[in-house]
Amino acid sequence: MTRNIRILLAGAISLMVIATAGLAALMLIPASVPKITSSLASAIGGPFELTAADGRTVTDQTFRGKWLLIYFGYTSCPDACPTALNNMGVALGLLGPEAATLQPIFITVDPKRDTREVLAEYLKSFDPRIVALTGTAEQIAAVVKEYHVYVSAHEESGDDYLVDHSSIYYLLNPDGKFVNVLPGDLPGDDMARRLRDLIRHAV
Repeated sequence: MTRNIRILLAGAISLMVIATAGLAALMLIPASVPKITSSLASAIGGPFELTAADGRTVTDQTFRGKWLLIYFGYTSCPDACPTALNNMGVALGLLGPEAATLQPIFITVDPKRDTREVLAEYLKSFDPRIVALTGTAEQIAAVVKEYHVYVSAHEESGDDYLVDHSSIYYLLNPDGKFVNVLPGDLPGDDMARRLRDLIRHAV
């Protein structure tokens, strides 16, 4: 069993405890995106206040009017996060002009190491349209709770530690309402098609 699969399974178990069996099922999302009921959607997301890599204060209200594609991860992540951010950039490129309606966001789950300076340097390897956010440990814990993200840090190994976390994208509509999730390892071309369909069908 690969590390990514173990993380997804752990995330599913966490969500079963935190929310409902229906929400937990999203962590192991199949090839066809499941239908999300209004009651399930209302359980995901909420207000937050974080700091962007450029020093700006960003809240859940900052990007109102745009679709949000949010991914939670950390800069020291060996595989899932760079893959997810790279695929996000590929999808943005394939969406062409439609990408202007979308704001991609990367929220760290490791605020201890991921300062805004670290995030700024890390983002140089990915699409410049991606906004990276960090905050205090309390702020990150709050937004992680709002989105029901599974996070487990192995800090017993010192400063060079891994953080297990769920690997999925959250899609929110221009009003800030949760719409759906996409698997974190979804290839960029597939992501572009999924996003185009979800956005067009919501209009």
